This record gives sequence, C-alpha cells and structure tokens, in this order.
Amino acid sequence: MSQEIIPVYLMPGMAASPLIFENIKLPESQFKLYYLEWFIPYKEESLSDYALRMTKHVKHESPVLLGVSFGGVLVQEMSKHITVSKLIIVSSVKTKFELPLKMQLAKSTGAYKLVPTQLASKVEVFEKYAFGKNITKRLELYRKYLSVNDSDYLSWAIKEIVCWEQEKHNPEIIHIHGDKDPVFPIKHIKNHINIKGGTHIAIINKYKWFNENLPHIITEN
Repeated sequence: MSQEIIPVYLMPGMAASPLIFENIKLPESQFKLYYLEWFIPYKEESLSDYALRMTKHVKHESPVLLGVSFGGVLVQEMSKHITVSKLIIVSSVKTKFELPLKMQLAKSTGAYKLVPTQLASKVEVFEKYAFGKNITKRLELYRKYLSVNDSDYLSWAIKEIVCWEQEKHNPEIIHIHGDKDPVFPIKHIKNHINIKGGTHIAIINKYKWFNENLPHIITEN
C-alpha cells in the first residue's frame, strides 16, 4: 500500500518570496511542498481577516503549516480558521511577550508609524527598519529574496507584527529558532528547538539542518 503524501505549506517572512525555501528538500515519497505568497491587504484589514483569505490558497485538509518570521505569526492566525496536522514556526514569535523590547516600545510610542515605507523600493531603507543592522553584508541577499515593496503592504505588516496581541499560543506549536537571531533574540523565546549558530535567516543558510530534521519533526506524534 502506498504511503499517503503529507502536504506541507510554506509561508515566507515579511515581504519575502518563496525563494527563501529554494534549498528545502524533503523526501518526495513522504512530502509535497506548496508555497504561499504575500498579497496586498485590503485597507484596514485585520491580520485575522487576512489569514482567513490566505487559507483559501490551502487546498488540503489538515495540512502542515510552516511559517518564517512574520509568516510564522500569519500561520498561527491561519490555524485559527482551519485544522492543521502540524503548526511550525521558524525565526518567529509565539506571543507578544516574545517580541523584543524595541518592538514593544515601538507599539507603545507609535514609532512604527514613522517607518518610511514609501521608500521601500530602496532596499537599504527597508533592511534598516525591518531587519536590523549589518546592511552591507545583506544587500544582495535581500535583493534576491524580497518580493513585495508595496508601501501599503509594508506599513500594514509592520503594524501587525508590532501590535500583535496574542498572549497564549497553541500548546502543540513547534518553534524552531536560531540562537544568534538579532531580530527576535533567543533570550525572549520559550520552548523552542534550538539551531546552534542560526540567525534570522536560518531557513536560508541552515537549510541542511532543516532538510535533515524536518521529516521527523513533521511525522513524530
């Protein structure tokens, strides 16, 4: 009897394209990968409503959802609308309490509203505000992997991550996180699977770890 193929839906991080998963290879006898992409939100659309719209792109019952960074927040919201067999987040947060202090301050002061997203076509500006320091080293990487530079989308995405109100997470969520992540520092992250030396882009430069470990993470009970 042939083994049932497990559908795995992959959601990239803020403004990123599915290209970030280009090196993720799982055994084709067990898994089939499907790639979700960001679309432009409606004006004043809530994250929950956006997540509901994103679920329309999921064509299987009880799939695996895996999201990176802000995509990890989104798949958690999606899982409130559909049944999933596994919920996996990478380089992300499970609750508002895992957000770094600078993001919490940005919420309380409203500073997130001052990010010049209208300059998003300039990769250097977007990197500085959305991804942190060490801009020069990352320029080529972001030019390759960033796919959305719409100002309305970016303003919406930054607001939704900074102002995310989730206080309790799904107890069965699987959280994979690098111990060198500068965006969501490991000191704030609870109950996770650690990737030694992993940064915020672990899904890209630690892909061998994912290819080796994801199969049993997904299939274990």
